[in-house]
Amino acid sequence: MSTTGKSIFCKAAVAWEAGKELSIEDIEVLPPRAHEVRIKIYYTGVCHTDAYTLSGVDPEGAFPVVLGHEGAGIVESVGEGVTNVKPGDHVIALYTAECRECKFCKSGKTNLCGSVRATQGLGLMPDGTSRFKCKGQDLLHFMGCSTFSQYTVVADVSVVAVNPAAGMDKTCLLGCGITTGYGAATITADIKPGENVAIFGAGCVGLSVVQGAVEKKAGKIIVVDINNKKKDWSFKFGATDFVNPLELPKDTAIVDKLIEMTDGGCDFTFDCTGNVKVMRNALEACHKGWGTSIIIGVAAAGQEISTRPFQLVTGRNWRGCAFGGVKGRTQLPGLVEDYMAGKIKVEDFITHRYPLEKITTAFNDMHAGDCIRAVINMD
Repeated sequence: MSTTGKSIFCKAAVAWEAGKELSIEDIEVLPPRAHEVRIKIYYTGVCHTDAYTLSGVDPEGAFPVVLGHEGAGIVESVGEGVTNVKPGDHVIALYTAECRECKFCKSGKTNLCGSVRATQGLGLMPDGTSRFKCKGQDLLHFMGCSTFSQYTVVADVSVVAVNPAAGMDKTCLLGCGITTGYGAATITADIKPGENVAIFGAGCVGLSVVQGAVEKKAGKIIVVDINNKKKDWSFKFGATDFVNPLELPKDTAIVDKLIEMTDGGCDFTFDCTGNVKVMRNALEACHKGWGTSIIIGVAAAGQEISTRPFQLVTGRNWRGCAFGGVKGRTQLPGLVEDYMAGKIKVEDFITHRYPLEKITTAFNDMHAGDCIRAVINMD
């Protein structure tokens, strides 16, 4: 029986308030309106950004909300005017939209599309309303995706069709973490052969920077992490060196160690921690005259970065990127093909798998430190 144009009732993990565990609820998902797409989500990853918002420290966090932004599924129905996907397409939800018509998209200089940013930040669809209802009230959307629901509705600029031969339990992870790190190395930094890099933080994003650096034939690929369990992971993905700052000699700072290891400093460093002190170290470990440090990690609300201006006057560069600089609708299908061709590791990141009912366990595992990515089976 067709569900087109009708509400669908399904399970979702609902965040009713900050700091409380997610609750599995029966929710109503309204049909898509003009330029909207309703997706049956089959798999979703659990990302630190979801936990960041759930914790209550996210300044944009609002409740009640359906979290999740690393999701893959199949288009169930589309609203009027949708031309880029059709029912039956295998898709990835995009928290970074690509409309191809706004000032940002037309500039060719950035992947930061401005088309739905204002309403997305408020947890609403582009027309200012919600498509989720539970217990008589509206639920907010999250990052334009809300993949912790068995069905979700997204803007047509926030979804891309990909090769249906790729397993959705893998492609969901290309919706955030892997693409963010890999893109930071291959697109934002565009590392040249032989250049030395250091990556601070060896989670999903950091390890993806590592494999991007390998793809670009970097020289030294140094991973910096205070968890020695990440050493084997780092080498598995192609790192040449691993440094635990807590195990350096008393009078040796991590910046000094990296400068020594790279004959003057790194060509590129990447912060994947969100820690502003680490961001400073990452900048100051860059080579005088040309080194660039790229901020990927999201810092807590109100945090500020600092360094001596002399660091910048003497030629170091500080920049950041979102979603690795990747343009979702244009470039993500190619990354899926690269995964299919064996150029990008994806399933290697999956350390834990759970059904939707165990999503809280997945959050706990992520905080425990031995989880790279947990994938939730939504079906």
